[in-house]
Amino acid sequence: MGQLEGKVAIVTGSSSGIGEAAARALAAEGASVVVNSSSSVEAGSAVAASLSTDSIYIQADIADEAQDRALVARTLDRFGRLDILVNNAGWTTRVDHHDHEALTNDILFKTMEVNVYGTWWLTRAAMPALHETRGCIVNVTSIAGLRPVGSSLAYGMAKAALNSLTEDLARYQGPVRANAVAPGLVATPWTEEWDDLHAGTAAINPMGRSATPEDCAQAIMACVTNTYMNGSIIKVDGGSTLVW
Repeated sequence: MGQLEGKVAIVTGSSSGIGEAAARALAAEGASVVVNSSSSVEAGSAVAASLSTDSIYIQADIADEAQDRALVARTLDRFGRLDILVNNAGWTTRVDHHDHEALTNDILFKTMEVNVYGTWWLTRAAMPALHETRGCIVNVTSIAGLRPVGSSLAYGMAKAALNSLTEDLARYQGPVRANAVAPGLVATPWTEEWDDLHAGTAAINPMGRSATPEDCAQAIMACVTNTYMNGSIIKVDGGSTLVW
């Protein structure tokens, strides 16, 4: 019997990458998982069907507040409870930090809508259910929210906002716990064409490589299973921030 037997988790953006790895790790410990994506329905459904627990897929775009409320409502209708919310879904595109003109309003607004507003709307919708179960939240942020690195200035701004949100939730929403996992560059389908960034990371990183989704999932699981951890922002960067 796993240590999360009987628990229910929502993992946003879990049709691939970090979210999929987190969903698999949670299910391996006995949790029922709501797998989610905004568009990758076939992939998300396949992930949910492959899990060892009673898990489902729900399509929802977290950048839409109504869909966030519906995601929580459908989870509660199906399982009757919610114990774990992993806010993993996000969006970015590469924009040179030196080139402010290239950071268009369209890019800025979409980055904020998905990474910040959507995460906030879903968290707010889930909070009553999480209070009932004395549950927990894990926000997947980034080292870009801790120092000026990452795919764009907008991405760093958004992830810094999520780090701040994490600490605010931890301070004022107890006994619901809130923690964040802040990866460096991760080898996912989203970044598979970023060969120059992966090579640069490998050249300076003490571990000699980018992170894997499983590296991040292990940190997410630590935030979930350590019931006294609250308000922590855990770097999963192989030591990159020590040399950047």
